[in-house]
Amino acid sequence: MSAKINSAPIIYETQVSCREITPRDYDDNFTEEIDSSEIYDLIRNITDPEHPLTLEQLNVTQLKHVQVDSENSYILIEFTPTIPHCSMATLIGLCIRVCLLRSLPPRYKIDVKVRPGTHNSEDAINKQLNDKERVAAALENKNLLEVVDQCLSTVFV
Repeated sequence: MSAKINSAPIIYETQVSCREITPRDYDDNFTEEIDSSEIYDLIRNITDPEHPLTLEQLNVTQLKHVQVDSENSYILIEFTPTIPHCSMATLIGLCIRVCLLRSLPPRYKIDVKVRPGTHNSEDAINKQLNDKERVAAALENKNLLEVVDQCLSTVFV
């Protein structure tokens, strides 16, 4: 087994879902706008590729870094790698993107970005994560797709 990039990450306390489920959520005749709490609930339980911990437990994702513009069908997710040279940052961003692509209607434009100043290669990572062709090519790699699916296994149960 290879050495972990961040062998001793800080583990943060998780919160109970910040979104209240109501009977309307189960009513197919009612359309409710997607909000940042709903998006956060989708991505917070993605498992880190290196540790058996969620992105929320590692403080990689936070509700305050999720922006939703329902009127323009736009979502921006900013995430914080656990260390500034994290080689898993692109994979984490890819997992977030795939989770949202699998969960949301196709009308949404999704941007996934490293929070400014939190990674040594944030510009390159952001470019890769938000280029449709690069994302599609990455997902054609069977081994990479298996890792993404493993990270999302706790989300889509």
